[in-house]
Amino acid sequence: MRIGELAATVGVTTRTVRHYHHLGLLPEPERLSNGYRDYTLRHAVVLARIRRLTELGLGLTEVRDVLADDAGKDLAEVLTELDEDLARQEAGIRERRQRLRALLDAGELPAEGPVSPELAALFAETAPRLAGSPMAARDREVFALMDTVADPAARERLMSLAGAIAGSPRAMARADEAYALLDALADADPGDPRVAGAARALADCIPREAVPEAGGVDHEDSFLRALYADLAPAQAAAIRQALDLVTGERP
Repeated sequence: MRIGELAATVGVTTRTVRHYHHLGLLPEPERLSNGYRDYTLRHAVVLARIRRLTELGLGLTEVRDVLADDAGKDLAEVLTELDEDLARQEAGIRERRQRLRALLDAGELPAEGPVSPELAALFAETAPRLAGSPMAARDREVFALMDTVADPAARERLMSLAGAIAGSPRAMARADEAYALLDALADADPGDPRVAGAARALADCIPREAVPEAGGVDHEDSFLRALYADLAPAQAAAIRQALDLVTGERP
């Protein structure tokens, strides 16, 4: 058989046959006097087996192990590993679908989405009240970031603290005031006397559990430096002062 006939018989392309030759999966046939490869039934049998193995989901390295005459893995061993890998993928897909279903069932998705169902619910609860504040919008972006990068324990703690604020009319009123004062500093100088008032209002909103217990706040922390750089100078100054106030007031 010529290469085209072999490929058509097994249901693959000639390019695939050449690739398998290149990888050493399919032995090279003898060549006729005119230089053309002369494939035999044995080549078709091996090529068909390769096709069956790849259709099961085996990678070509695993196929090589199965086809190896020596030092190769037993077929049952390779298929067992494949089955275990597929089970892990299946569990992961189920988990992702559950998360997607929870997000879709929650109703309107936030602009920062996708986020966790817990954060989506928090955004939905606070959005009507804070919709007009640019600083509140920045906070939402930071929360979305932390929702992604924080470890599970830190994320749970953050959601708990934020949820407690959202559930308290008094705490939300303080947040309204702090956001308004910070928004007013968008074009101000860091030395503006309003910075101190905004810092005090913000400090009153920050749960004491959300700041370090000892040693103060490291304003050179990479996250804080990035946050400050993204704010107007007076707003960054107010947040620095607020964090220092909260740290200094810990019992």
